[in-house]
Amino acid sequence: MKTAGQERTALITGASSGIGLELTRKLLSEGWQVIALNRSGFAQDDVRIEDALSRKQLRVYTADLADFDSLRQALARLKAAEEKVDLLFNNAGGSFPTLTFSKQGRELHFELQTVVPYILLMELTELLKRGNLKTVINTSSNAFKFVKRWDPDTLERPATFKKLFGPYATTKLALSLWTQELGPRVASEGIKVLSVDPGGNNTLRRGKDSGLPLPVELVMKLFFPHPSRGASLLYDAAVGARGGPSGAYVTNGAPKELPFTEHGPRVLEKVSDIYAREFAAPHSA
Repeated sequence: MKTAGQERTALITGASSGIGLELTRKLLSEGWQVIALNRSGFAQDDVRIEDALSRKQLRVYTADLADFDSLRQALARLKAAEEKVDLLFNNAGGSFPTLTFSKQGRELHFELQTVVPYILLMELTELLKRGNLKTVINTSSNAFKFVKRWDPDTLERPATFKKLFGPYATTKLALSLWTQELGPRVASEGIKVLSVDPGGNNTLRRGKDSGLPLPVELVMKLFFPHPSRGASLLYDAAVGARGGPSGAYVTNGAPKELPFTEHGPRVLEKVSDIYAREFAAPHSA
């Protein structure tokens, strides 16, 4: 469906669980139109979600985001049906328990958390330009503060694996670095892009491997706040005045300097090359 021009529209990836679900609920409660780009559907016992689906205030496009064929097909449907995007929340991701590779042959954290957000920004630029806020929020993490040595050329096929503090942390760092590099460039087109740390949140799900070291999982279960806290931080960075300039990394509600900034150009080169060679070229053929 084409949405009315005066309505505010947000697109959220990974909208069916954790921070993404709480962000979806928050936006719906404030009258936003919400586009969900998910691998999994919403739970059917959520009355508010079911009502929004029935009224088409919430519209779902299903794809395996780390499978370029699946993502390309979903984006084609989305761009044919939607009029604009005011806010894009690149939120999908998580800490996986083992070293895993995408259909394209790259480490899964890197594909999903670093490459795919770049693809979505590129593919949705025209819809963003038609929106009012024209803002992109890339969900980052402060887990990379524990990274002491790093070579961006290991992102695609890391030689070692650690839960949370390995590929999860380095790919979130890479996301923030390309965001910082690209931010001033897209600002010239009226688009603002930020990487935002939503802080620690209890996103544990029964029956699902958290991908976290056991001590971290226990701390999360006992002390971390509900994921609505992280959703609020992402939302506030998007619509508030404290997010900082385009390209900024935001944590605890304020911009903060990133480590390893010397690698920013290399990371941006990597993701833009993957997009041009493997996603945009087949799409335009």
